[in-house]
Amino acid sequence: MSIFEYNGSALVAMVGKNCFAIASDRRLGVQLQTIATDFQRIHKIHDKLYIGLSGLATDVQTLYQRLVFRHKLYQLREERDMKPETFASVVSAILYEKRELAKDFVVAGTAAESLYGACESMYKPDMESDELFETVSQALLASVDRDCLSGWGGHVFVVTPTEVIEKTLKGRMD
Repeated sequence: MSIFEYNGSALVAMVGKNCFAIASDRRLGVQLQTIATDFQRIHKIHDKLYIGLSGLATDVQTLYQRLVFRHKLYQLREERDMKPETFASVVSAILYEKRELAKDFVVAGTAAESLYGACESMYKPDMESDELFETVSQALLASVDRDCLSGWGGHVFVVTPTEVIEKTLKGRMD
C-alpha cells in the first residue's frame, strides 16, 4: 500500500455560477482501521479561500501550517488577502510542481477514480449554489461508497460572494 493511501480520503471541489463548493469525507484511518470519524480535511485560509488536503495526516497538518504562515506574511506585506490565483502559485511552489487550474472540478484522495466518474456524469457548468451543493454532495457520497479507505459522511462548504454555507453529510459508517 502506498503512503498516500495510508490514511485514505475523498476530496472534491466544483465551480458553480458565482460560487464554488468543496467537500471531503470525515474518516481518518490507518489503512483499514478507523481512528476518527470527524477528521477535518478542508482548511480555511481566509473568508473566501479554502483548501482541501489529502494524504498522510501529519503531512497535511504540516503543509496547512506552512500555507497559513505564507498567507500571513503576504497579508503583512500587501495589506490584503491573497487572490485564489496567487494562492495556487504559492501551493505549487511549495509542492515543487506545476499545477493546472481546472475550470470545472478537481478531485483527490484514495476515492479519486470514482470521484472523477461521479463528477463527470453529474457536473454542469454555471450551477447555482443550491444545485452545486446537491451535486458535490451526491458525487462525494457515491464515491466514498466505493472506497473502503474513506467515508463516515462528509463536510461541504459552499462559498458565494455573500456567505459561506457549511453542512455535514450523513453517510455510510463502516
